[in-house]
Amino acid sequence: MKRLLARKFPHGFLLLPRSMAAARRLGPGLITGAADDDPSGIATYSQAGSQWRFGLVWMLLLTTPLMIGIQMLSARIGWATGRGLAANMRQLCPRWLTLSLIGLLVVANTINIAADIGAMAEATRLIAGGPTMLYSLLFGALCLLAQVFFSYERSVRLLKWLTLSLLAYFAVVMVVHVPLKQMALESLRPWQFLPVHASLRDYAAMMVAVLGTTISPYLFFWQASQEVEDLRLRPDAAALRRVPAYVQEHLARIRLDTTVGMLLSNGVALSIVVATAVTLNLNGITEIQTSAQAAEALRPVAGDLAFTVFALGIIGTGLLAVPVLAGSAAYAVSEVLGWKASLSHGFHEARGFYGLIIAATGLGTLLGMLEVDPIKALIWSAVVNGVISVPIMAVMLWLGQSQRIMGELTISTRHRLLGWTATALMALAVVVMLLTL
Repeated sequence: MKRLLARKFPHGFLLLPRSMAAARRLGPGLITGAADDDPSGIATYSQAGSQWRFGLVWMLLLTTPLMIGIQMLSARIGWATGRGLAANMRQLCPRWLTLSLIGLLVVANTINIAADIGAMAEATRLIAGGPTMLYSLLFGALCLLAQVFFSYERSVRLLKWLTLSLLAYFAVVMVVHVPLKQMALESLRPWQFLPVHASLRDYAAMMVAVLGTTISPYLFFWQASQEVEDLRLRPDAAALRRVPAYVQEHLARIRLDTTVGMLLSNGVALSIVVATAVTLNLNGITEIQTSAQAAEALRPVAGDLAFTVFALGIIGTGLLAVPVLAGSAAYAVSEVLGWKASLSHGFHEARGFYGLIIAATGLGTLLGMLEVDPIKALIWSAVVNGVISVPIMAVMLWLGQSQRIMGELTISTRHRLLGWTATALMALAVVVMLLTL
């Protein structure tokens, strides 16, 4: 054990990784946060900015600590138990409830994949011309081949590089003029600056859409499963988890990784809202239905550079999000059915798991090629995600508090309060969403 500890911690036990080591160890949380800003999410944030200007900026600030808390919980469950979220749900919930929630997750993820692939294809057409249907097929095939034929380590490295595509949206904000004083006033007192034609019902519906886009169930399953994948690569981890300093060091790594990922996610969302508010709303453009339309609308008011950067960001985030959507669905179903579920396995070792990835990506690609109505796709995806997120979050908190499941790694009282606050807010959002449909 001493040799093992010396090898793992050659400079002694560190509760917080040093800066360079920390950058290398960012992974599940960073990828999860980046995948949250998928093309369908970009469309939602673009709608928020173009319709309501800066009136929903406060929502993004409010959801940031809630996102960090709930994603940290999912990561902690995966790391502490060595099992994915669905496998742990199976331990506590009736089988019918678990299967129902996972089934709805698969439906929502497939719709999301369709919307994302369609948005990537449309963005490519805007840049290069050509047939949208062909681009949909190519992007679907590319996402599928990367998941099936790349090893877990190569997949993670690729996904981490793709997170750089999110910098495109920070760049867009830098090339446009942002009226900071106006943004601050409208963010703090949105009720005083609502458009004349607007209704509180429409505003509440957009609040729900933003909340449902930032806190999505597929992110919970993905991050927990990635913590389990990382554990599989470290056969000595089980023994080291009996060492308090090792435990504290890894919980600090999870906290850092998740915090950076969620701050990046909401920072990008804020950039999109601000960019579309400045370039579209202030120029009289208030009707945006897709992320590709948002990119196209930027060109005449913000220039070709902003348009190109925005469109390239859609393609990059789509390539990042589709594998996460398909993978989270495959992990969840495989864990419930007791199948092998790991990107570390080859295709022949986990045929059921990879079959689910192929089915989700293939069906999503087909729906994307059929040009499904983007607004209807977003609405139905938000409805399903909203409905299942509340019970899933409640079960996660139940798991996090269970000594039988978590042992000595149960969550703190502060973490419980944060988690239940997020769950209550999501429950309220679902009620509002159902009343405003």
